[in-house]
Amino acid sequence: MPGGLAARKAFEMADIAARFRLDWPGFSLDVDLGLPGRGVTALFGHSGSGKTTLLRCVAGLERAQEGQLTVAGEVWQDAGRWVPTHKRPIGYVFQEASLFAHLSVLGNLRYGLKRNRDALSRPLDQAIELLGIGHLLDRKPDRLSGGERQRVAMARALAVGPRLLLMDEPLAALDLPRRREILPYLERLHRELALPVLYVTHAPDEVARLADHLVVLEAGRVVAAGPLAETLTRVDGPIRVGEEAGAILEGRVMARDARWHLAQIGIEGGDGAALWTRDEGLPVGAAVRLRVLARDVSLTTQPAPSSIQNVLPGEVEAFGEDEHPALQRVRLRVGRCRLLARLTRKAVADLHLAPGQPIWLQIKSAALVD
Repeated sequence: MPGGLAARKAFEMADIAARFRLDWPGFSLDVDLGLPGRGVTALFGHSGSGKTTLLRCVAGLERAQEGQLTVAGEVWQDAGRWVPTHKRPIGYVFQEASLFAHLSVLGNLRYGLKRNRDALSRPLDQAIELLGIGHLLDRKPDRLSGGERQRVAMARALAVGPRLLLMDEPLAALDLPRRREILPYLERLHRELALPVLYVTHAPDEVARLADHLVVLEAGRVVAAGPLAETLTRVDGPIRVGEEAGAILEGRVMARDARWHLAQIGIEGGDGAALWTRDEGLPVGAAVRLRVLARDVSLTTQPAPSSIQNVLPGEVEAFGEDEHPALQRVRLRVGRCRLLARLTRKAVADLHLAPGQPIWLQIKSAALVD
C-alpha cells in the first residue's frame, strides 16, 4: 500500500483511518484513506468499483487479508486485533429496508435495542423525530410506501446510537418521487447529527446535495479523495460528478426578487460574492448549495454590459489538461472558493492568463442543487 512519512502521519491523525487490501478472483481492493470524523463522506464510482466492498470491510462483514481500521482513536482492526461486526458501534442502512414483516414499525425499531443493552431511548426518540415517522409507529411494513420503509430502516440504524453510520446506496431501489421524498430527511440528518456517515452512491445528485467529503473509486483503487469542493475543482484530471466537470458552492438566500422570479445567493467564503439564480421559493436565510459547471464560466479582463448577470472578481489559480487538445481547464479563486472554467487554448493565450492574475468571472448559469 502507499507509504511514506507524510501518508503515515495523515493516516494516524485521521478521525477514521482505513487501510484494506483484499484480493478476489478478478477483483482486488487496495485503499489507504484518512477520513473526517464528522459529516458525510460519499464513496462514489461506477458499479464494480469497490464501494460496497470497502463499506463491508469497515463494517467487519468482509475481513481483508491486510487491514487496519481506527475510528476516533479506537482500533477495530489491525494485525493483532479484530472487532467483530456485532461489537462495532455502527448503524448500517442497506439498499433494501429488510424490515420484519410480522413486527410493527415500533417493533422493528426496538428490535435492535434488544441486542444492544447499552442503547438508550433518547437515540430512538431522536431518530423517530428526525425521520418524521412518528405517525407510522403502529403500522406493519406492508402498509408503508417504499420511501417510508427506507426512512424506518434509517431510524432503526440510528436508534442504537452508533458512532459511525454506513449507508449503502439507500435510495437506489426507489423511484424518483420516493428519492425526492427522502433526500430532505437525509439533509436534516446531515445538519443535526454530529455523526460521521460513509455514504455509497453512484448518483451524482446525491453527492452534490449531501456530501462534505468525496472518495472516488475505480477498479478497487482510490483515484481522488478530499473535501468535496476541493476535489471537484482539481485540474489534474478533474473529477466529474455527472456528465460535466464543475464546482459546488455553499451559500444562503440573501434576497428574492418577486418581479423577475430570481433569488440572490450569498456565497460562503466568497468575500461578499453573490449569484442570482432562479427563485425556487426558499426563504431568505435558507442554506443552499449551488452547482456551477465549467462550461458556464467565461473570463474577461474588463467586464462590460451583457446578458450575463453574474460577474464576479477573482483570480487565476492553476491550469490543467482537457480531454480535447483545443481546450484547457482553468481553476479560479473567488475569496476562498474555487471554480473551474473550460476554455480554448487560444482564449487562454489571447487573454495572457497566468496564475495569480486578477480576472472577472462571467457565470452564465448557476443552479440550486436539488
